[in-house]
Order: sequence, then structure tokens, then C-alpha cells
Amino acid sequence: MRKLLIAASLAALTALPVTANAQSERTATGAVIGGTAGAVVAGPVGAVVGGTAGAVIGGPRITRGVKRCWYDSRGFRHCRYR
Repeated sequence: MRKLLIAASLAALTALPVTANAQSERTATGAVIGGTAGAVVAGPVGAVVGGTAGAVIGGPRITRGVKRCWYDSRGFRHCRYR
């Protein structure tokens, strides 16, 4: 069971698109977290139910976005994430 859980988690993480927008990223991470938690609690049936619930609810953002930095007229550096 542990090997199946590890294999399913790795397969889901490698299936994440590299250039995903924020909403699809949250859906994918929610499905992975929910499926893993469901598999631990209730086995294969729990993995399906947890993955579905996690995809609907959504998960955390794992990327911060693009960092933009610039120097103002006094030489101070400012950075913002987008």
C-alpha cells in the first residue's frame, strides 16, 4: 500500500503542467493532497473520494509568480511578485 501511495503521488506531481495558471495549479495540488489523505484514511476508495474533493476545493499555491525588481531615483531597490 505504501508503494502504491508513493507511486500515485509522484505520478500526480510529475503530471503538473509547467506553465499552469494559478487556478489549475490549485486544482492539481488539491487533488494530490486530497487523494493522498483519502488513501491514508480509507484506502483506494478514499483516494478517489479525497482526490475529487480536493480538486473541487483546491489546494495551496506552490509558486510565487514572477519577481519584478527595479531601482528608484534614490537607488533603493523595490521588488514585487505578480
